[in-house]
Parts: sequence; C-alpha cells; structure tokens
Amino acid sequence: MVDNIKPLPEDLSPRLEDYLEMVYLLSEKNKVARVKDLADTLSVKKASVVNALKQLENKNYITHEKYSYVELTNHGRETAMQIYQRHVLLTNFFKNILNIDPKIAEENACRIEHYLDYQVLNRLLKFIDFIEECPQGEPYWLSSFFKYIETGKRPEDCGKYHKGE
Repeated sequence: MVDNIKPLPEDLSPRLEDYLEMVYLLSEKNKVARVKDLADTLSVKKASVVNALKQLENKNYITHEKYSYVELTNHGRETAMQIYQRHVLLTNFFKNILNIDPKIAEENACRIEHYLDYQVLNRLLKFIDFIEECPQGEPYWLSSFFKYIETGKRPEDCGKYHKGE
C-alpha cells in the first residue's frame, strides 16, 4: 500500500478525475486506452469521452489524436496514480475494516474518493496500517464491532477496558 496520500491538483473536476483514472487503469490492463473502451467502461457516449479528453489534453494530463490511443503524460500518470491510490485506500477500508460487501465498497469508494481531503485520507491510511500491522492481531474492539453488526447487540463488556488474551 502507499505510504502517503498527496493533494490532487485543483484543476480537475471529479468527473475528469474519473476519466483520468480510467485511462490509467485501461492503459495498465490493455497497454492502451481507446475512446470506445473508455465509453464502454464508464457507461457514457463516445462524444462525452472526446469532450473530457479534450479538457484533459488542454490541462496536459494526456495526449490524444483523433482515432488514436489515449496516452498519459508524466503529469497525467502521476495524478492518475494518486487518484487510484485514493480509490484503493477507501475500498480497502470499507471492505477490510468495516466489512462492507466488496461491490458496495467499490461503488462507494468511487463516489467519495474525490471529496476527501488528503489529510483525512492519510489519517485513514495510518489507521488501516495500525490495525493491519498491530502484532496482537485483530483488535478486540474490532471483533466486537463485527459481532455488533451481525447481531445488533453490544457486547456486555462494551466500554470497559479489555486486555488482550
């Protein structure tokens, strides 16, 4: 996982961030990104993709010639990777810490990844690292939380200090 989340450039709307992230993901998966693939993956019309790509190109995130592949600039690749790191961090948190269904975790991460400040994301990152790397294993309070989700009942010793066994 990433060590630190950086602030994103302020010249991208959430929608343009989605396009940039998808160009990155398609380029990683297929070695290239095409307008048709972007339209299919994002469930939008090709005209919408072309319009977004023009904006991204004007901001120096991508290069794209008509009827050709979309390529990330160095600036675009770095920014897209940052966006994707946010997505992965939030998805991980929802799935692994809050025990949310993976599909729901993914959808929600995609919706909110654009709106959380990098400082909040870094705190979440530290929280996840702490829980995952803590030598005692899963903390008692987290196990209790999962039981609470399952049963709707708080453990009897809720609120009391618990020493690990």
